[in-house]
Formats: sequence, structure tokens, C-alpha cells
Amino acid sequence: MNRRLFLKAGAAAPAAYAASSMVPGAVRAALAQTQANPAWRIFEVTSRVEVMKPAGVTRAWLPVPLVIDTDYQKSLGNQWTAEGGEAALSQDAKSNMGILSAEWADGTKPVLTLTSRFATRNRAIDLDKASPGLGLSGREDIGYFRQPSALIPTDGIVKSTALEITKGAKTDLQKARAIYDWIVENTYRDPKTRGCGVGDIKFMLENKSYGGKCADLNALYVGLARAAGLPARDVYGVRVANSANGYKSLGRAGDITKAQHCRAEVHLAAYGWVPVDPADVRKVMLEEEPGKILGFDDERVVRARKTLFGGWEMNWLAYNYSHDVALPKSAKGKVGFLMYPQSETAEGRLDSLDPDNFKYQITSKELST
Repeated sequence: MNRRLFLKAGAAAPAAYAASSMVPGAVRAALAQTQANPAWRIFEVTSRVEVMKPAGVTRAWLPVPLVIDTDYQKSLGNQWTAEGGEAALSQDAKSNMGILSAEWADGTKPVLTLTSRFATRNRAIDLDKASPGLGLSGREDIGYFRQPSALIPTDGIVKSTALEITKGAKTDLQKARAIYDWIVENTYRDPKTRGCGVGDIKFMLENKSYGGKCADLNALYVGLARAAGLPARDVYGVRVANSANGYKSLGRAGDITKAQHCRAEVHLAAYGWVPVDPADVRKVMLEEEPGKILGFDDERVVRARKTLFGGWEMNWLAYNYSHDVALPKSAKGKVGFLMYPQSETAEGRLDSLDPDNFKYQITSKELST
């Protein structure tokens, strides 16, 4: 067994965390802020993964909450157990990604459990008022968020499409809005897409295949924004609570095993990082009223479309911004992004959406309201 404890195990309330001598000063400050400001909410998310058919050395990887604090999320620590194996946390400063990696020898039953606690608060940027203070932190490299990735190129058809969409736009805000509106109006949520999708935007544009889910539609936003000269990034995460804004389709509580959700941000000079989520507008249109596709004039769609350019309801946990992820000690190559649990054995990488071979469950609970 290998265990790393950042917070006192067994604590059931914010006060108990603050009392622990193991809680770093930054976490104490975050807790004090949540207690003083009811806008902040504290959650606990637990992931348990089990490899059903191990072969040879078996490895597994899990994302952890953003390793930096933001204006909308603060990490309150992680604890983990790798039964019969070893586990360690690694970090990538550019993408603010933390990865929990575990390894088991041949003949061991691989089980990994990770519990993370964090505080969140809703985001709503007033685009009528400049807020440059919400820009990049000292640890972030603006150039990193302009770079192409394997699935998100910024040349060729991506570049030409971005220039066509933003033709006539004079400011970065106008460009960002034009791309958002184009995504909302020209894509659609495809219920047949496995998981959250792949995010191969070149394929989408070349084949005019505009259907998919959040990792497709929001990746398309990021790629088009970057191709138009705007720093942008996917934010990979998971929903942790029901929506308080009246949307049945935009929340999940309790068992969140299938509640992964990718969002996006675009960096604008006068505002800093602006949250966007065109994919969720399309999700509302398809899923808010089962058996019916809502139109653009439906009040629920109008409200979602307005809100999700500049705002996020933070019933959601942000993991990382990373693309082309090299999993520590993996022998099977990079993954496009790390939002789902990953695992591999001597026989190859397991399908994260195949519970017969790679079983996992993710649960959430709120520790403060």
C-alpha cells in the first residue's frame, strides 16, 4: 500500500480540515474564504478504479484538480491508496496538470482510490467592463495556449475557417464572440458519440462533420480561436452537482462516473480568461426536454447561450488544460487529453469506456452549502 495524505483523513467539515496541522497555509486561507463567503462551495470527489484483467506490470493514471488556484476553484488537497502497489503525484507547470500514477507488479489485483477536496464558486464576467486583472497568473505561459496539438491544428482548413468566421471583427472580443456563435449555430450534439468525443477538429472541418460532444465542440472552439490569434484552452473536468440554474441536463450529483465534461476559455486583453461553453448550449437543445429538440428561440436555450459566453456555473471540477498527454512510464504513447481514468497492462492500453476490463466509479458529495 502506498498512501499520500495532504489533508486529515476522515474530516467531515471545513472546520475539521482547518484544524489539521497538515493543512498548508494556502489551504487554510482558502477555507477561511469559503467560510466567510457563501459563494464558495466545498466538494469531495472520490475515484475508485480496478483493472479486472491485469497482465504483467499494470499501471493506472488519474487526473487531479487544477494544481494552481484560480478565481473559481481552489484545491484543498488529495489523498490516495494503491492497494498492493505504489502511487505518486506528478505535475506539469505549463498545463497546470496533476497526474496520479500507480503501478502494480504481475500477480497483484490493481485497485486505486483517489479522494480530492476542493472549493468552487460560479464565474460571471461582465463583458461591458474591462477586467484585465483576471488575466494570466505568473505561472502561465501565454504562448503555450496558442500552440497547436495533434488533434487541434491551427493551420490549413482550421486557419481558413477561423479567418472566414472572424472576417470583419475588429477586436478580440468580437472574434471570440463570432467563433462562439458559429459553433452554437453550426454544430450539434450527437448522442451516438462515445464518451465526450475525440476532438479531432481537422477531420470535423474537412468532412463537414459537425456533430459530437463537449470534447469535440469545445475543442473546435479552442482551435478556431487559436487560429484567429487568440490564446485559448480546453478545460477538462467533471460535473459534481446538479444545476441550480434550472437545467436538468447540465448537472450530475452522487454517482458522477459518466459526468465528464470539457469546457473552454479564451484569453482577451481587456478581460483575462473568459469562460465559454458552446457545447453545453447544444446539450440543452438536445437533452433538456427528452424527446424534443429545442429551438434557438426557446427561453432555456436563449438563456444558456447568453450565460455560457462569459460565465460558468461551477457545479463542476476542473482538472487540467493539457493536450497530447504523456502518461508517466506509459509504453503506449500519448493520449489526446486526460479527463477519464487511464490504464494499461502488458497487453496494451485499456479502453476507458469498457467497464468489463477497466472498472471505475467516481462519486461526489458537497461538504458545505
